[in-house]
Amino acid sequence: MGEIKPPSGEPGAPAAAQREYLSDDPRDIGWVRQNVPCQTACPAGTNVPVYIREIIERQYGRSYETNREANVLPGVLGRICSRPCESQCRHGWAGNGEPVAICHLKRVASDLKDAGHRITERLYSPTGKRVAIVGAGPAGVSAAHDLSLLGHDVVIFEREERPGGMLRYGIPEFRLPRGTLDIEMHNALRLGVQMRTGAEIGNGAGQIPMSRLEAEFDAVLLATGCMAASPLPLQGEWEKRDLRGLEGVEYGLDFLVQMHRGVKKTVGRRVAVVGAGFTALDCARVAARLGAQEVTIHIRTAEEYIPVTQEEIFEAKREGVRIKGLRTPVGLTAEGNRLTGIEFVQNRLGGWRNSGRRQAIPIEGSEFHEPCDTIIIAIGQQTVNDFLGTKLELDRWGNVRVGVDGMTSHKGLFAAGDYVNGASTVVQAVGHGRLVAKRIDAWLMGRERRKQVVRIVPVEKPLRERAFDFIPRQHMPTAQLAERMKDGKHEVELGLDEKLAFEEAKRCYLCNLRYEIDVDRCIFCRACIEVAPRNCIKLVRGVEINEDGAYGKLLETKEWNQVGAIWIDNNECIRCGQCYTACPVQCISISRCELTEVEI
Repeated sequence: MGEIKPPSGEPGAPAAAQREYLSDDPRDIGWVRQNVPCQTACPAGTNVPVYIREIIERQYGRSYETNREANVLPGVLGRICSRPCESQCRHGWAGNGEPVAICHLKRVASDLKDAGHRITERLYSPTGKRVAIVGAGPAGVSAAHDLSLLGHDVVIFEREERPGGMLRYGIPEFRLPRGTLDIEMHNALRLGVQMRTGAEIGNGAGQIPMSRLEAEFDAVLLATGCMAASPLPLQGEWEKRDLRGLEGVEYGLDFLVQMHRGVKKTVGRRVAVVGAGFTALDCARVAARLGAQEVTIHIRTAEEYIPVTQEEIFEAKREGVRIKGLRTPVGLTAEGNRLTGIEFVQNRLGGWRNSGRRQAIPIEGSEFHEPCDTIIIAIGQQTVNDFLGTKLELDRWGNVRVGVDGMTSHKGLFAAGDYVNGASTVVQAVGHGRLVAKRIDAWLMGRERRKQVVRIVPVEKPLRERAFDFIPRQHMPTAQLAERMKDGKHEVELGLDEKLAFEEAKRCYLCNLRYEIDVDRCIFCRACIEVAPRNCIKLVRGVEINEDGAYGKLLETKEWNQVGAIWIDNNECIRCGQCYTACPVQCISISRCELTEVEI
């Protein structure tokens, strides 16, 4: 790659004597992926350490822009993200304390930026290519944003009256204020994307046939998500019965969508929610706000295996929701056409499934009954393909199958988000939407126009203090119980103020800082090893290189006649800077390494 230049200055010179440069060396790219676990875990590839450092510097607008480079909805995901980054945060590793509140800090950047903050984005020249996107959810909107930046004319077709998909019609307002959603939707689509709401794709009366889109546009992207609620598998007489005709039965997805369309929803005194995801918790918390006196979530395994954040579970319990585990519904009871209860079978925990979840094994003869007035079924969602008018290749779950280029089995027809991957999370949909947008651009233009590299920036001195390691995680302030339960619109989480944000941001290890020892200048005095608070500086005889060219396993040794170098193990390093300060010959350099994209 001709534009990429090596650092200037003498080999081994301190980082401050070098200058910023770009690298496509597999060792540098591999280093970032291995040593910045939060960014690697984020489906959108958000540059977490950089935006957190900018919060410490009180550069909230810049922090917001760093977020937007990977994710066009920072204020939204700062509230409702599933936080895969936090489970991988190095600060949460054994002996290091609790993970950094990465999600809450994302919201800080959105909340505390100046009211007049101006978004800046780099635009490509118009290409003359037209792209139709079906669905204005997080995947469709993210793809539309990126494609419009790349110079394509983009039109989104959305069957609802407003954009947002599940963000608007599935997530309750007490978790995601609609004002925040409206602003970020506007900003994502403001660069010429045409939004046609109330436009449903299909073959019925008043619908737009898919064939018309294929004829009028150079490429079509399907991003309709999973909009069909999964049915509840029951046994006996209930196995084939249509539950939708039974009074007191609601499907979670339909329940939330109808409510957000403006339909007035009611629930009985005793509400049972069946399911273990975010939708189930949202339905339970909505039912509590609608006046239910008893709200219970019934799950097949145990509470510790519910795939939602612990804070969501805690807040649901504060609002009176109970969680009962190790049970599977096998039937219902009714009087006439009115639900009166649920028949369950007791489970025991089994081994681990391939999906990473525990097995629930029913116990023979353990059936029992629990009375309820309303059951809300929230066990998952499925894709719908009957609107296409053409048959596409599907996987065994009924989701459309795509190739590595994001294209379906039909030429020019692409797919992204939950429509491909099944019901997942918002951040996964955002990340996949952006990925497929790049694939569409490459297909339309006949070549890839952007490439991932590592920007390496010299850092003059350590940016953390050892004392920061002992700052406890700052807890999110929440609304008083009486206040939040008045209606379904009062936001529960109030956001971190500047003081709390500053303390939480200091906890970040800034894993993108690379500490390196110049083996040619090192005098092997061991001063760095002696001051290191962890086993992060090691005597090595060599370093393995992985198949992708990245650094692999350190070949440690305790024999001095075998030592080839004293090496900083960045996997163990907590970036405290103790070694840098102690080195008598200044052979340790610090550089900031971050993934970015450049034109090819």
